[in-house]
Amino acid sequence: MKLLDKSSSAYLYQQVIDFIEHQKKIGALHPGDKLPSLRKLSRQFDISVPTVKQAYIELERQGQVCAKPQSGYYLQAMQARTLKPRPAKWAQCAPVEVQGRSMIEQVHAAVHLPNTVALGISNPIQAHPPDKALARLMRSVLSKVSEKAVSYGPVTGDAKLRMQLAFRYQDQGVEINPDDIVITNGAQEALSIALQCVAKRGDIIAIESPCFFGIIELIETLGMKALEVYTCTEDGVCVEDLAEAINQHDITACLFSTAINNPLGSMKTDEQRQAMVSLLEQHDIPLIEDEVYSEIYFTDNKPKPAQLYSEKGLVMTCSSFSKTAAPGYRIGWLLPGKFEEQAKRIKRAQSASTPMLQQWTLNEYLLSGDYDRHLCVLRKTLTYNCERMRALIAEHFPQEVCISKPLGGSVLWLRCQSHVKTGEFFQQALAQGVSFAPGAIFSPSGKYQNYMRVSYGVQWGEDVETAVKVLGQLVYEYTGKQKAAQLLEEK
Repeated sequence: MKLLDKSSSAYLYQQVIDFIEHQKKIGALHPGDKLPSLRKLSRQFDISVPTVKQAYIELERQGQVCAKPQSGYYLQAMQARTLKPRPAKWAQCAPVEVQGRSMIEQVHAAVHLPNTVALGISNPIQAHPPDKALARLMRSVLSKVSEKAVSYGPVTGDAKLRMQLAFRYQDQGVEINPDDIVITNGAQEALSIALQCVAKRGDIIAIESPCFFGIIELIETLGMKALEVYTCTEDGVCVEDLAEAINQHDITACLFSTAINNPLGSMKTDEQRQAMVSLLEQHDIPLIEDEVYSEIYFTDNKPKPAQLYSEKGLVMTCSSFSKTAAPGYRIGWLLPGKFEEQAKRIKRAQSASTPMLQQWTLNEYLLSGDYDRHLCVLRKTLTYNCERMRALIAEHFPQEVCISKPLGGSVLWLRCQSHVKTGEFFQQALAQGVSFAPGAIFSPSGKYQNYMRVSYGVQWGEDVETAVKVLGQLVYEYTGKQKAAQLLEEK
């Protein structure tokens, strides 16, 4: 396909630039979109790769595109106001019982509403579902195991799957005996078991703030109290803040996501993670690490598990395949550290075992190498979606709205103007076919009223873009109503 005029006096690379600018003008390319690869455009226009690269470099110099290592060139997004670490001292909270259960129920219910774009739930694999590969493997497994598939399995789970998980942790330097791993019904059961291993009703559990609402609700269900510890938008929980909280409160255990926090997408460095574990073990305080997003990182290397730095066995690691492969399988696991016997006893009493067919299928998935290939594509897709979503929000929300810049995961954390209460227009959004997660449910004390969480773990399409525009318009409308009400009061 020859679209360039090689007889023209204009340089060929300039014609490529003109083509890209025309695509922007007619709406074929949007801020945050990935440009065609150098080879693809060179074939399309029958020109050399260096000519296309020269055009892209010039567009980059002009600030119209940006290059991303090992990913390609992207149309520059509108400048989004990025959330920054706190400018001043964050007010330390007292331990509290959980609020906001009603809104949590509404957010969960919205996932299953027909004709609704579900931006309120974090389900990363929607961006690149491996359902066909898993269905094929499950059929193969089922043909071999037959009646065994409906029988009870071992309390701690399938030995082969535990072996595969142990290998993966050993690759990161964590020496794990497969017999120590407990397979669970999703990460939520792993977290529940871990909490029951180290705490009882009335005990204080330190959590991140903001914190995934499922953790907050779990702590409430177990009759424990949550203590919010400030969490930086970039590095997670600050060790100095944690030390202060330990000095002020009788903390029984900590439950943190040191790899990828939900909803911030923050990530601690390995050095910071090691310092945190050292501090906690000095005080004999167990750390429960929720690392369900650890495979969805946008950095060069996967974050190391906190358990790597434990010398006393006080770190417990909870994870699952729910965010990376199959949420419906409900397969998670727990590395219980020194609490192995308690964990196995609680698992036996709580659910006896975990469905075997799904475990066998996932074991085959890991063995085949398809899982790691899937993760590679998933990470690239989510990185791309993240940039597109940030660009869309910057374009359609008020300019005062600040947006997180996550280092992984599948969600963005938005801070609206201080007077905006996002929970107040949640139902309006649902009425227009869009769900999101209001910020207040990410705090046991009801903080973050003017925040919202939006997921980019989606199959990208026009419906997603329309949904973001709807949310932006609702924020504009809410702001307008508040200003009008304020003017009436002044009169």
